[in-house]
Amino acid sequence: MEIPAALVTLVLGVVLTLVGLWVGHNVKMLPIDASSNAPVYDALFEVLFTIGTILFIGITGLILYSLVRFRRRAGDTTDGEAIEGNLPLEIVWTAIPAIVVLFVGIYSYDIYERMGGMVPLHDHMAMHQSLESNPVVSAMADSSSTSERIWGGIGQMGAADGALPVEVTAMQFAFIFHYPGPGITSGELHVPMGQTVTLRMEAKDVIHAFWVPQFRLKQDVIPGQPTMLSFTPTRAGTYPIVCAELCGPYHGGMRSNVIVHEPDAFDSWLKTNTPATVASAPGFPTA
Repeated sequence: MEIPAALVTLVLGVVLTLVGLWVGHNVKMLPIDASSNAPVYDALFEVLFTIGTILFIGITGLILYSLVRFRRRAGDTTDGEAIEGNLPLEIVWTAIPAIVVLFVGIYSYDIYERMGGMVPLHDHMAMHQSLESNPVVSAMADSSSTSERIWGGIGQMGAADGALPVEVTAMQFAFIFHYPGPGITSGELHVPMGQTVTLRMEAKDVIHAFWVPQFRLKQDVIPGQPTMLSFTPTRAGTYPIVCAELCGPYHGGMRSNVIVHEPDAFDSWLKTNTPATVASAPGFPTA
């Protein structure tokens, strides 16, 4: 008895889907996650990896099957069968990619919006309102004019109360980090684990990009146009900061590190590196 082609296709589709789900969930290709944003991004990556695995195995398998099943046999000089079209098949192979692309687009937009990426695109003043309502971060914008637009918000919209503000300057070919409160300037970014950090970033020459793969966050750093990036580190350690925008002949060497400390270790770092004139100033909170 011949098995109906529709049943074979259904079974193969189910098997292929299960294999894709297993690969997407169990094969880890991303670096360690070290921020609160990472699980959100990783969920999207898992979906995309699952879809990509299903498409790769399915299309490759179909091509290999066709090469074997429909090859020209030895001694066969006849013309191939005249096939003009198959409307149901054409509808299916058009509808499935359309649904997949629509789903991925909506899902990606939702995650990007949850990470704060879309809000400033709708209303640039929303960022200013968020900054003004937050005493911790508002000092970072004091040097800007009231008409200046601050782009970004990737990671979290604005910043939570108690966020650590850091000013980032990018130049060919280095990142410089300044902590406005204690007056510390460093070539590495030091942050406490479990506390939100808000970066106000600006470039001195050309466009750069601040990227920490373990945080799953990247933001452009633009001359004359401040951008914001917020994150909450969740794992202590040292992670590379990479410029992900071609910025000149030594672009590949424009790297630094973000060092995530345990809270007590970060307090010790602050106390050790705070300038004496600032530490002794009236009203300055000692670590």
